[in-house]
Amino acid sequence: MVASFDEDEARDHLLKESPELSPFDFDHGRDHQPRRLLNFFSRRRHCHRSSNPASESDNCNTSLRRGKRRNCRLCACFFVILLAIYGLFSLFELFLGLGPLIWIEKEDSFLPHWGQAGEAGDGRCDYPTDSTRDIVPIPCHSHNDYWRRVPLYEAIHYGCTSVEADVWLLDEELYVGHSTSSLTPNRTFQSLYIDPLIEIIDKQNPSTDFVNSTETRNGVFDEDPDQTLVLLIDFKTNGEQLFPIVESQINVLRDRDYLSYFNGKTFVSRAITVVATGNAPFNLINANDTYRDIFFDAPLHLLSSPPISDDSHTSSKEQGTNGIDLSIGGAQFTSHNSYYASTDFVSAIGFPWRGDLSSAQLTKLREQIKEAKDRGLKSRYWNTPNWPIGLRNHIWSVLVREGVAVLNVDDIRSASKGDWRRRNNRDW
Repeated sequence: MVASFDEDEARDHLLKESPELSPFDFDHGRDHQPRRLLNFFSRRRHCHRSSNPASESDNCNTSLRRGKRRNCRLCACFFVILLAIYGLFSLFELFLGLGPLIWIEKEDSFLPHWGQAGEAGDGRCDYPTDSTRDIVPIPCHSHNDYWRRVPLYEAIHYGCTSVEADVWLLDEELYVGHSTSSLTPNRTFQSLYIDPLIEIIDKQNPSTDFVNSTETRNGVFDEDPDQTLVLLIDFKTNGEQLFPIVESQINVLRDRDYLSYFNGKTFVSRAITVVATGNAPFNLINANDTYRDIFFDAPLHLLSSPPISDDSHTSSKEQGTNGIDLSIGGAQFTSHNSYYASTDFVSAIGFPWRGDLSSAQLTKLREQIKEAKDRGLKSRYWNTPNWPIGLRNHIWSVLVREGVAVLNVDDIRSASKGDWRRRNNRDW
């Protein structure tokens, strides 16, 4: 058994070993070196004078482990501080990148009063066809266009090359609305679409000192005067009764040679192309073999269908089947009588439950688009997913990538973003 080594023993030991020292040297008020030596021996007594060698080793190892843990904590704190600084820097960069979403850059202040009366450029700012200036047409269809805050004009503003009007025949007048409950006396087919279109196209074909309006065939868009605007008329009431009234009301466009037409041999494009859908009667549209300026919206999913001889299938309320001859099948739809080939996306292709189209869905999509293209028709899918936004945008990208002719959209502002000249690279 080894005796314990306390402070008194340490002092006696130092006095014996160092004759130059006296008991008074251990006062705190004088030399502190002996006191530090005593403190050193006192700290060491638990490790070096322990009565148990095993306990002595454990205590020393514990001290070493505590030192290592302390060093590790210091290193960890150092890296955490570095990560925090990096995170703050990244957030700062993010906020700078989001800046354009928070504030709008001011317009160019260069000659802000140019063209105004009494200012520089007086009388030289405007030109006859500038009503659609800087609008780039894009292959988008404004679905349920009459629901927009400014029908027709808003769609043209974003570059849509197709607009839709749901038409109801009541008391020999054509009213526009989604249902009979939404109809009002002043929202007619004439006031919402025919009259505004005449005004817009007349401005694009002015009579001036340099040109006569009869010499030009400009369409709606100043950027692309040859681009036609599709007026898709959804027949909501009896098609046979509605058809002659529609023919009568578009006569003012016909007289100005603003309507695309079939001349018995080929399709001739003009500023407006009228396409009938819904309850539109295919048999009446296709009756005249030498001239027509109302074209059919063919059922895309039936283009490749074989003839059906069963008389029980000769009538249907499905879109694009009123007045068609099912005994002929899909062969009856050509570019001479039809313009669009449309169908319900979910019914024809299926909902993309996995967030993307399956291989079978993609194959069916490609087959239908190819069939329409081979017939000279423009493919269109309605009832595509609108939510979540990411899924909607992905389906838009897939449709454009696979060659759909026109994108059926509700959010025309989002659809207009990006560079449409790059089919595989959009901002949505």
